[in-house]
Formats: sequence, C-alpha cells, structure tokens
Amino acid sequence: MPRHNPALHRSQKAPMTPGRRWFLIIGAILLIAALGWGLAIVLKPAIQRTIVITTGADNGIYRGFADRYAPLLKRDGITLDIRSSSGSIENYQRLKDPDNEYEVGFIQSGTTRPKEADNLQTIAAVSYEPIWVFYRGNASGTTDITINRLAQLRGKRIAIGVPGSGLLNVAQVLLSYSGITGDNTTLLEMDASKAYEDLENGTLDAAFFIGRPDASMQQTLLNSNLKLMSFAQADALVQKFPSLSKIIFPRASTSVVNDLPQADVTLLAATALLVAKDTLHPALAYLLLEAAKNVHGGEDYFTPLGAFPNLNTDEFPISDESTRYFKSGRPFLQRYLPFWLASFIERRLLILLPFMALLIGLLQALPRMAQTRIKNRLVVWYREIKSLEDEIWRTPQPTPDQIAQWREEIENIDANASQIRMPQRYFQDVYALKQAIGIVRERILQVAGKVH
Repeated sequence: MPRHNPALHRSQKAPMTPGRRWFLIIGAILLIAALGWGLAIVLKPAIQRTIVITTGADNGIYRGFADRYAPLLKRDGITLDIRSSSGSIENYQRLKDPDNEYEVGFIQSGTTRPKEADNLQTIAAVSYEPIWVFYRGNASGTTDITINRLAQLRGKRIAIGVPGSGLLNVAQVLLSYSGITGDNTTLLEMDASKAYEDLENGTLDAAFFIGRPDASMQQTLLNSNLKLMSFAQADALVQKFPSLSKIIFPRASTSVVNDLPQADVTLLAATALLVAKDTLHPALAYLLLEAAKNVHGGEDYFTPLGAFPNLNTDEFPISDESTRYFKSGRPFLQRYLPFWLASFIERRLLILLPFMALLIGLLQALPRMAQTRIKNRLVVWYREIKSLEDEIWRTPQPTPDQIAQWREEIENIDANASQIRMPQRYFQDVYALKQAIGIVRERILQVAGKVH
C-alpha cells in the first residue's frame, strides 16, 4: 500500500478504506476462481469415448444397423454400447428421459407423437423398413384367393407384432383405416418367429412383418408357400398415413430362377430414423452421420445409390450438425486429422478464442497503461502545482505567513520532483514539470516583492 507523501497535501487521495480493500480481495479471488474453472474445462477430456444406443430385438433390423456402426466408430476410438429393446416405442421412451444413459436410438417413423419437450433431434433418416403382410393361400376356405386389401382380412386371425414395437402401432393404424379392430377380428401380439410358425401350422391366417428383404426372416417368408400381399390401396394409405412411403418390390427379386415373386409387389414402408438427445456432442453426431453414410449409402431393392441417409423427415427437429453435414460434409479438421485430434483442437479453440481475443486486447493496452502509469507520477505534482497556483491567484493580499507556506510547498514539490524515477525517454516530461515549478516559484517571488 503506498504511503502518504507529506508534500502532496493538496491533491493526495485518502488511504484505502478496509471495505474497499476487502472488495478488491474478493474480486481477485473471484477472478482466480474463474480462471481456474476455465483451465479445468480446457484440461477436461475433449469428448466422451462411449455412445449408448438403444436398438431393438437382438436379431432385428435395428440391431443389425448398430452392429455395422460399431466397427466404424471404433476406428475413431468411440465404443458403441448397444442395448436391446422391444422396439421403436421403447426406444422413444428411453431417449426422451433426460436422466438416463441412452443417447442415440432408432425410431420408426409414424410410431410416436414427438413433442418439443422431448428434446430429441433427428440425426438422419437411414433406411426404408418395408411392411410385409403374408397370408395363407387358403385363408378363406378350400380355394386360393388373392388378398390385396386389408379389409379382406376382416374376421381372420392376424398377428400384428409385439408390445413396444413400431410394427404393432403401424399395423393397428392401417387395419383401423380398413375397418378392422379387435371387436371384429382376432388381433394377436407375437414376435416374427412365432407368427411364421403359426402361419405354417394354420393357427394364423395372416401376419404383419417388418424388415429388409435380405433379413433372414424375410428370406424365409419369401421362399415359403405363404402369399405376399400387394397393397392395391397404397397411394390412399400413404395419404392418410404420411409417415409411410409406397415402394415396389420388383418381380423376381427373391429368385430369378424361380421367378419369385412372379409380379411386382407394392409395399408400404416406414422409415428408420436415427434419433439422438439434443445434448449429444456435435463431434459424435458427425461420426454417426459418417457411419450411417457408409452403412446405408448403397443401392438396394427400393432405393438408388446415395438415397440414404437423408433428411426427408419432419417427425423430430433436424440437428444442426446434420444440416451442415448434408450441405458441406464433415468439418474441415475432421476431414484431415484423426478424430481425437480434431475434436481436441475444435473444443480448445472454442474455449481459447475468447481468451486469445482478450489477451490480444490486453497486449495492445499494456503499453498505453504503462505510459499512463509513468506519466501519472508527474500528473500528481502538476495537480499540486496547479492547486498552489490557483490559491496564489485567489489571494490578492497574502500575509507573510501564507507566502512563507507557499515557498515551503514549492520547494518540497521541487525536491520530490527531482527524485522521480523515469525512463530516459520521459526526461523531457520531467524537465517540463521543473519548468512549471519554476514559473510558480517566480510567481511567489513577485507576490512576495509586492508585500515587502
């Protein structure tokens, strides 16, 4: 703490009060705490190394997708923790809970009614999920019939999926459009394997299935003696249920040799959506998008090369990272650097840029601050001189005691000014101060001469 200089009795500030001292101490402590917090963030690991994903049944389509994502993510040091579920509805319930560990999952379009409060976002639409209706050829009696409208299944025994699955919800909605409910038809909840078994042994008349044509269950069904329904009313059903799409399973897609199926089959398809909590780290979103592109970007029975993944969905808000990815690809650093290094730099830059801007500003201000501090050593004496000179001018008839006091003050000022330590480049300012002292001293001498 600077001591009071007796020579500065006109302009020197009062000593710092205890209250002001404590205020400065607390401010310094808060500043140090803020810097420590910033440092902790910088030193914190750049990104998590595990993504918990909720899929579906162990042998289902979603589990297959996740199993293909896992090795792609592993290349960048990310472990995909795959958790099974009963299906799309359970996945949605898991993801909308902000307090659990699930971060990403697959949700079938049309199976939920998302709300803004869910805080979920679409990473991408990744694949069509064809809906297949297989039935027994003699479902109505002794002769084979062709079923191409769901209304023809009224009064039959129909398997519609398992609780928690998206298929169950879609099947119920589609059947309701055709006037089929549990009141007039036997609707049974069961998994695909059980449904196929019951179709073969005759305890079921028809069943809904969902999955890609190359899945093992679909291959079994397509090569069986069961009949595959072609949706004659597909256009109307898609209008009523916009979350579904109309697709064509081409003739002979199952077997060219056996010409199976023997005609193009019109199917309805849901869309598999890769959905995440909006708290998912942006860098992980880009990795998931890259994995989805590798897994789903090829052509298949229903889509040309590059049709998936896409953002052709409005069930959940689209993530900002997905919008940028489909516009310009992965971020610049992630294209040319290992993922861990790119994410490290991106995270640190995000934190350090404001500090760098502040540092540059401080570096630019320091020379001016130093110059101001040095010149302030002179300014206090200029104020003292000015105050003394003003008093002289305000006193037209000074007493001998006043003149003696003025002389003592100007000599004290001169003595203290001579002791000011200044860099060599400020010597001219020191001599300017001495010149000002000389002017005031001369003024005191003039006043003293008049008095005598």
